[in-house]
Formats: sequence, C-alpha cells, structure tokens
Amino acid sequence: MAEGDTLISVDYEVFGKVQGVFFRKYTQAESKRLGLVGWVKNTDQGTVQGQLQGPISKVRRMQEWLEIEGSPKSHIDRVNFHNEKVILKLDYSDFQIIK
Repeated sequence: MAEGDTLISVDYEVFGKVQGVFFRKYTQAESKRLGLVGWVKNTDQGTVQGQLQGPISKVRRMQEWLEIEGSPKSHIDRVNFHNEKVILKLDYSDFQIIK
C-alpha cells in the first residue's frame, strides 16, 4: 500500500464553542464526504469527542477541518489528537453521531 493509503485511527477532542452549533452534524457530513468512518459525540464538559478511521491522507484532511473550519457557527479554541495508530481494517462501517 502507498503511504497515503495506510489506514489509521485517531481519537480527538475539540474545545471551544462546539455545542449547540451543529458541530456533530457537520463533522459527520465532512467525514462521510471524505470517506472516513468513526463517531462523534458531545461531552458533559462542553467539548466534542470522537474517533476517525480511514486512509492517512484523508484523516489528515479531516484533522485540519476539525482544527480550522468546523461548523459555520462554531468557534474552535483547540483540538487534541491522541491514540493515533495504524490499523489493518476499519472498526466501523460508517460515521455516526452518538447521543
């Protein structure tokens, strides 16, 4: 496999004004557009957490989207990415919003 096709999994947490601004819905739509799988949810601390899985090049694009763009009414202070690892197969079949 070429470098850009290596599958990776990475967890994320987005800080800022990310609840009540359709952040999860936009994250799901952008992830699906890029062909990624995983999940996203709101936390009790006012952040958004989730996991991305897919080809490394597309995961990198989504990480940039989470850091810079987000939903139109969101205000992103910072994003923490952790637990990044190479995987042999995807753990999910689509990208879900967890309530």
